[in-house]
Amino acid sequence: MTLRTHPEILRYTAFTTDPAGGNPAGVVMDAAALDETAMLAISAEVGYSETAFVTAADNTARRFRLRYFSPLAEVAFCGHATVATAVALAERIGTGPLVFDTPVGEIALDTSADLEGPVTATLTSVPTRSRPATTAELDASLAALRWSPQDLDPALPPHVAFGGNEHLVLASATRERLAALDYDFDALAEVMHGHGWTTLQLVWRENPELFHARDPFPVGGVVEDPATGAAAAALGGYLRTLHALPPTGTFTIHQGEDLGRPSLLRVEASTTHPRVRVSGHAVAIGGASTRAGAGEA
Repeated sequence: MTLRTHPEILRYTAFTTDPAGGNPAGVVMDAAALDETAMLAISAEVGYSETAFVTAADNTARRFRLRYFSPLAEVAFCGHATVATAVALAERIGTGPLVFDTPVGEIALDTSADLEGPVTATLTSVPTRSRPATTAELDASLAALRWSPQDLDPALPPHVAFGGNEHLVLASATRERLAALDYDFDALAEVMHGHGWTTLQLVWRENPELFHARDPFPVGGVVEDPATGAAAAALGGYLRTLHALPPTGTFTIHQGEDLGRPSLLRVEASTTHPRVRVSGHAVAIGGASTRAGAGEA
């Protein structure tokens, strides 16, 4: 199919104030005329783990409809692209509340900024849930990761957690094990496709209020995500299920450090409410945008 329109593609990186850090996302503000094939082609052209497409907009009501695509497939929800889109909108229509209608449901957001500082966006997730991983799920995943059961933290058992997408949560016993991630890309992709998981949320708990995370994303054609907002929400729900939240309910995730793209995600979860809030900054990459090419897609 020939692309008849040439939408502007914004490039932002989320969960950082440094254009060289965080997780890059494409943002297409005017995607109403694009079909699924065109959106997938644009996402593949952009090459980031996800690109967000605004398919309907009401600036007055501050309500927008979004779809998300990796270079290989549509994704039901993407936290870092949501934060990137919210910041891009706030820079254009002003800070304040936003509502995004997504394939997983309504996502409420708050955006704010200090004087001349970067914009912060806080998303409130759909209701989270978490369940113990089965033996078969765990064994196949550990084999693809090249991990052993002894590599896991027994205080944080393996779960499949949901915060808009499903993620297998595995807690490493040591920071060194997490840093040495070297997995079988094709084998892990097959396991994840079989169970409908979007990423693996691999974490090491430094203390109750600080986690380090790595998120393999082979099903999206990407080795690893430097920051994963949906998985952060899922982790909040996981800790709530385990009664392992810190007393304040608030914790920080450091992600992307082992990739050279440091990211910072702040998570607020409640022992009584299933929705989780995830906050972070986002900044434009290079201060420029491009337009989608007119080639075959």
